[in-house]
This record gives sequence, C-alpha cells and structure tokens, in this order.
Amino acid sequence: MIDSPITQVGRWKEAAAPHLPLIDVSQAAPTYPPARELRDHIAAVAQSVATATYTDQQGILPLREGLARSLTVDYDAPVAAESVAVTAGCNQAFCLAMMALTEPGDEVLLPLPSYFNHDMWLRSQDVAPVYLEPGPDMTPDPAEAAAAITDRTRAIVLVTPNNPTGAVYPPALIESFFELARRRGLALVIDETYREFRDDSEPPHTLFSRPDWSDTLIHLYSFSKAYCMAGYRIGCMATNPGLLRETLKIADCVALCPSHIGQLAATFCLEHLDDWKREYRRTVRDRVAYAARRLREAKTGFQVVSSGGYFVYLRHPFTDRSSASVGRSLAEDHGILCLAGSMFGPGQDRYLRLAFANVDLPAIDELVTRLGRIG
Repeated sequence: MIDSPITQVGRWKEAAAPHLPLIDVSQAAPTYPPARELRDHIAAVAQSVATATYTDQQGILPLREGLARSLTVDYDAPVAAESVAVTAGCNQAFCLAMMALTEPGDEVLLPLPSYFNHDMWLRSQDVAPVYLEPGPDMTPDPAEAAAAITDRTRAIVLVTPNNPTGAVYPPALIESFFELARRRGLALVIDETYREFRDDSEPPHTLFSRPDWSDTLIHLYSFSKAYCMAGYRIGCMATNPGLLRETLKIADCVALCPSHIGQLAATFCLEHLDDWKREYRRTVRDRVAYAARRLREAKTGFQVVSSGGYFVYLRHPFTDRSSASVGRSLAEDHGILCLAGSMFGPGQDRYLRLAFANVDLPAIDELVTRLGRIG
C-alpha cells in the first residue's frame, strides 16, 4: 500500500514556504468548531458512567431510528431502522461492506478520479479496482461500466457529490447505475458523505422508493462533514439486514462497536441541529462557489474543471510536470497546500484538488493572487 496522501502532504507542509502564511486546502476535515450546543451536551452526558460501556454492535437504537427518519425525509421514501447500521466513520462502513462482498481476486468498479481510501482498501484486500474513465462533466458512463463487468465483478462504487471533483451525479445517472447493478447481480455502493452540500434541495435520487432497493443498494454516510465532528468517528450504512449481519461479524473483530459518546453526539445532531447544519452548509457552499468563480475570473492558468461539496478540482498548466511535483512546489514556494491529482488514480496527473472547509474568503483571494503570480 502507498502512504496515505494526507501523510504525504504532511511532509510537504513541513517544508512549506516559511515566508508566507500557509493556505491549507489539502484535507477535507473541517476545523470549523462543532455547534456549541453539541459540545455542551457531550460535556454533560460524559459524566454518565454508561458512556464508557459497549453499545449494540449495530448502534444505539435512538441513533438508528434517527438515521432512518433522516433518510426517509431526505429521500422522500420510507427507510426502517433495521436497515441501518452505525459505523466508526464512513471509511469503516466502506471497508466492512467490501469485506462482506468480496474475496481475494474479485473486482470492483471505481469511477475516476477515485477517493484514495477506497482504492487503498480494495488493494489491501487483494481486490482489483477496475477504473471507469470520467466524461467531460467528470461523471462516469454506465455503458462503459457494463462493458467492464466480468464474472469477478462484485460491486460498483459511486461517490456523489464526488471526492475529489465535487461533481454531483444526476439522479437519472445514479438510477442507470442501479439498474445495471440490479440486472447483473452486483452491489451498488454509494458514498453520499457530502450530500448536504449539493445546490439542489430535491432528493439526490429515488432509489429508496423502490421496494427492492436494499437488495442492490448500499448507502454510506458520515457525520464528519455536515456536523464538523470528524473526531467523533460516526458513519453509517443502509442496506438489507442480511448483509448488515455479515458486516457486523467483521466489525466484532475490529472496533466491535462505534464510540458510545460519538453515537450520543450524532443522535443529538439529528434531533437538535437542523438549523445549525443549514447555516454551516450555506457557509461551505458559498466558499466553494466563491473560490470557483474567483479562479475562473482570474485566469491564472489553473483551470477549474469541476466544483462542489468541499472541493474545486483544477487542471494545472504544466504539461511537463507531474501533479505531485506541482503540488510540492506550491507548498514549498508559494505556501499553498493541496492534494495532487495522481493521488486519486491513473490519468489524473494534470489535476489538483483544493478543499475549502477551513479557509475564509480573504484567504481564497490570497490563494488566487498567489496562483496568478505563477501563471
């Protein structure tokens, strides 16, 4: 396995330009503080000795019921608590699902550019990622996916809004992939960690309204982004109870159950923080939209390919240099810390990913100014 891209970029940070304040747009981990109400609530409940105990492996019932209600509202379709499991972050949800679905030598379809942790985990399990090339709008083609399926294919993975591009997959595209997966007997795994940061208030897709959705769909989600509680390590998976049972067998040998306090925090979020989440969502969307607009208008030579979620995906102007070389130079010479496109799969060497969870508008202006001096 490779070193985590975040670890690699951490080394660039150590060598970053000492004469410039660092503009860190590398990691999609918000440093924006969680809601004060949440912090006060956790400070109070932490006094209970019960928070030091294990919970049910599938998650505490109030949280699973809250997640089921949230999915029912957000997707305008009924989802039951028995179809939901709580995990120690969304990355664990993905890992458990893949271990339950695959064995060494199997294949999983991954659209490019792909979230590096997904790729890393599959390779660690001796499961081959089969890449799907992106179209001009940075979305995958179901026809290409159909042609890539073999007798070893076990799943198709989608991330929408996408990490790293920010591209939002249209409902019709998602439904086409669902139909393909259903016809071919595959799982469709959709990571929707950034769903709150879409521009559209309509449901991201209509899959949950299908009576047989759980036979094909594995829905993944994280509390880390929308509620700024990455350190609490709470994610979830929604699918059929039979598959959930298989994932819990694996979880028993890993973390056994998610953090008790983290689950109480997530429950509080679902019950009390809708207004806070809407305001934070507006803040992030405004930052990303502002960054994309400023980068387009400034004509720095760095071209905006797509944007959304936390991200702007840029094509850098240096045809004779790798994205890692460009990224390292941006850190060392210009005080800009971002991720190289090559960290997100083959064919991405002309790109850079910028994440705007932790920078304000003046910092975005300064970033554009520094990029302009390079071009």
